Amino acid sequence: MMRRVPVLLLSALLALEGAPSKLKIVVLEGQGAVNNLRQRTAREPVVEIRDENDRPVAGASVTFILPESGPSGVFPNGSRIVTTVSDEKGQAAGLGLRPNRVAGDFEIRVTASHQGRAASASISQTNAGTPPSRIPGKLIAVAALLGGATTGVFIARGGRGGAGDGKATRPTLIPGTPEVGPPR
Repeated sequence: MMRRVPVLLLSALLALEGAPSKLKIVVLEGQGAVNNLRQRTAREPVVEIRDENDRPVAGASVTFILPESGPSGVFPNGSRIVTTVSDEKGQAAGLGLRPNRVAGDFEIRVTASHQGRAASASISQTNAGTPPSRIPGKLIAVAALLGGATTGVFIARGGRGGAGDGKATRPTLIPGTPEVGPPR
C-alpha cells in the first residue's frame, strides 16, 4: 500500500502539468472612470493579459462587452461589443468608447482567451453629467420664421420701428400671422 501512494501522487502531478494554465486580466486604465455625458467623452478600457507566471500574453483574443440597457455606451462600430487582439505587451483596449445618454454606474465585462486558456474581469465606470438637450427641428423653424417676421416689420417701418418720419420710436411687434411682401 505504501508503494501506491507515491504512484498516485505522481500521476496526479502529471495530470496537472498537462492541464492548460490560466490567464489573468489586469485592468490598466478605465477602472472607476467617470465619463462626461455633455461632451460625450469616455475613458477607454485598457487591459493586460498575463499568464500564470505573470508574463504578458501576445495574441490573446480580448472582448469588451457593454450593458445592453441603462448607463452604457457604444464602440465606433455602433455595437456594444468589440473584440481585439492583445499586442506584444499583452495589452488590448476598447478603443473609441462613447457613453450613451443615460447617467449612472455600469460594468464593462472583459473576456480573454488564448490557446485553450481563458479569463474574465469587470471594469466599473460611471456616466455623469447632463447630456446636451436636443432642440427639435420644428422649434428651430418656428423661431426662424418669427425672427424673420420681426425683422420684416422693423424694416417695413423705416428701420426705426416708426412710420419713417425720422422720429425715434420703439419697434412694435404686431401679433398675428407673419406676412412676406413689399412694405405697406
